[in-house]
Amino acid sequence: MPTTHPSDSARKIIIDTDPGQDDAVAILLALASRELDVLGITAVAGNVPIARTSENARKICEVAGRPDVKVFAGCDRPLAHTLVTAEHVHGKTGLDGIELPAPTMPLQEQHGVDFIIDTLRAQPAGTVTLCPMGPLTNIATAFTKAPDIIERVQEIVLMGGAYFEVGNITPAAEFNIYVDPEAADIVFKSGVNLTVMPLDVTHKVLVTKPRLEAFMAFGNHVGDVVAGWLDFFERFDIEKYGSAGGPLHDPTVIAYLIAPQIFSGRFINVEIETGSELTRGMTVADWWGVTDRAPNAMFMGDADADAFFTLLTARLATL
Repeated sequence: MPTTHPSDSARKIIIDTDPGQDDAVAILLALASRELDVLGITAVAGNVPIARTSENARKICEVAGRPDVKVFAGCDRPLAHTLVTAEHVHGKTGLDGIELPAPTMPLQEQHGVDFIIDTLRAQPAGTVTLCPMGPLTNIATAFTKAPDIIERVQEIVLMGGAYFEVGNITPAAEFNIYVDPEAADIVFKSGVNLTVMPLDVTHKVLVTKPRLEAFMAFGNHVGDVVAGWLDFFERFDIEKYGSAGGPLHDPTVIAYLIAPQIFSGRFINVEIETGSELTRGMTVADWWGVTDRAPNAMFMGDADADAFFTLLTARLATL
C-alpha cells in the first residue's frame, strides 16, 4: 500500500479525536495530504469511551498504512460531568460498519494532554495547529495545566457547535460541546486563534448515494472500509433528518486546512452555556452582531459540498 508523507513545508497539526466514523475519515484525509504533518493523534472520551477511541485511532492509522503515527490516550471523562457517549449513532465500537482487526501498533505510554503540552513547547511558537474533533477536554486540560502553551498555538480548527441548525444531542446543543461545555468554555475564552466548523457547515456536506458509491469505486481496502463506515453511520442521520444523506462532520476540519476557500463564515462572538439545564452546551453565536461582546471565533456558515467531496475522494483514493 502506498503511503503519503508530508512535504517539507507541511503545516504541523495535532489531531484530537474520539473516533467515530466521521473522525476516521478526517484522519484518513489528513494522512493522505502532503500539506499536513500529523505530529500525533490524541484520543479523548466522547463518541465512545477512551479505551475504544484510543484503539480506533490506531485502527484508522493502520487502514491508512501509517503505523508510524503516534497515538496517545487522553482524558477519560469530562471536566465536571458524567460522560455522555453516542453508541446509538456510531455503534458499540464507534467504528461499526466493517470488521477491522485489533491494531498491532502500540498506544504511546505518555498521556495525550502531556503530549500536547510538550509538543507545543518543543515546536517553534505559532507553528502547531490543534484539530479537535470531539469534546474539548484534552485541549482545555492542557491549557489549564500549562497556560504558557496557549500563545504558542498557531490556530485551533474544531468541529463543534451550531447556530441555525442548533442541536443534535439536545434541542439546543451539538454533541461535542454538550459532552464537556466547561472545557469548551475554557477554549473559547482562551484568546487562541479559533476556527469553528459547526453543524451549519457539516449538514451541507451530505453523503448522498452517488458520493458513497464514489468511495466504493476505489476498488481497494480503503474504499471498502470508508464505504462500510459511512453506510452504517449515515443511516441514523438519514432517518433522523429525512435528508438525502448523512452529514460528514469532522472531515470539514481537515478540508479547511487544505482548501479554506471551500468554506465561508463570519468572525463573531461565541459563548458557551454551562449553567442552564435547558440549554447546557449551547454555542451562543452572535451571528448578527446584536451584542457588544468581542468576536472570538471564525464561525463557518457555508460550504461548497461538491468541492469538498471532490477533494475528499481524490485524496482518499491515493491511500
